[in-house]
Amino acid sequence: MAAKPKLYYFNGRGRMEPVRWLLAAAGVEFEEVFLERREQYEKLLKDGFLLFQQVPMVEIDGMRLVQTRAILSYIAAKHNLYGKDLKERALIDMYVEGTTDLMTIIRVHFKLPAEEKEKNLNLIIERATKRYFPVYEKILKDNGQHFLLGNQFTWADVQLIEAILMTEEKEPTILSQFPLLQAFKARICDVPTIKKFLQPGSQRKPPPDEKFLATANRVFNRK
Repeated sequence: MAAKPKLYYFNGRGRMEPVRWLLAAAGVEFEEVFLERREQYEKLLKDGFLLFQQVPMVEIDGMRLVQTRAILSYIAAKHNLYGKDLKERALIDMYVEGTTDLMTIIRVHFKLPAEEKEKNLNLIIERATKRYFPVYEKILKDNGQHFLLGNQFTWADVQLIEAILMTEEKEPTILSQFPLLQAFKARICDVPTIKKFLQPGSQRKPPPDEKFLATANRVFNRK
């Protein structure tokens, strides 16, 4: 039996959360090593495990992969979540990059000074409702299918549902103008592997907080 993928990161969302989502969607069990002390990070560096001196890092199939995009692409391809040909992969890449852009704005929100949070929240809502969600709503309408890539469940669907749920944490009514995305959300959340990942006690992480930030600062020796 092949070893389970082992994820090296903090006990929080950050850049590893899309990896957890994709593995969970593929029905793959994984183990996690949480970085809590500077010494753990220094040992990974000393052992040559971090190619660019960064986490996330995932041990999988005899490799130590870094760079979130590379990790996700490998998992998606391995588990048939990356389309059937080069053109489909290009579409999936476009859809994923769109959700990544939105999630990046959301990801930094918790560590902003109080006076900047309202401005960033308005930016999240504006980008979601004016730039990103209208695109995915149109794709679903034009396809007339259940998923972004017709009748295929892919990495793009997994990352879109993650982005939707992250955005709803900031603005619960964010999908009010997007009926097809509302239906998409209900449909994807009912996929057995996704449904399991959304249950309490899963390896899905809660929104980041000050403890998460303090741990990252300690590990990276940031002031």
